[in-house]
Amino acid sequence: MLHENIKALRTSKGLSQDELAVKLNVVRQTVSKWERGLSVPDSEMLLVLSQVFDTPVSALLGETVAETTPDDVKVIAEKLEVINTQLARHTAAKAKWWRRLFIAAWAVLALTLLTLYLMGSPYLSWDYSNPETAVMGTLFHAFEWLAARIVPLILAGLAAAIAIKRLKGKHL
Repeated sequence: MLHENIKALRTSKGLSQDELAVKLNVVRQTVSKWERGLSVPDSEMLLVLSQVFDTPVSALLGETVAETTPDDVKVIAEKLEVINTQLARHTAAKAKWWRRLFIAAWAVLALTLLTLYLMGSPYLSWDYSNPETAVMGTLFHAFEWLAARIVPLILAGLAAAIAIKRLKGKHL
């Protein structure tokens, strides 16, 4: 009766003899001997078995336990649900991060353009006979040109790509 119950509970939990042996810190042959009725676990091992199988010791020693098979589809569905939930959270967090970065880029661009407008491009009145001043003036002009012409185009392209992606996502 005990050997039948051990085998029935092991298979109902979806464990192989090797997996059960690892959980019990014994060799597989020991589990095999218990299940074939060639030996019996001692009292301490019965307590460990009851914990592993989540069943009272009296049930291990008592009536024959009906062998049940684990509902593999249900187990897989539950695991997939957990994975999908984690993936959805990760995707939402990533999208939120990109939105914040995009808004920050537009804010920095707006402040930069406002600052350049208020300064009135002071580098245009500098004396460019000094090579260091000429280099600095050229760098300021290049920065102003990029900030006023190229960066807005890049950000507008990104905004269009995001809008297209969202529209396609709604129709799928």
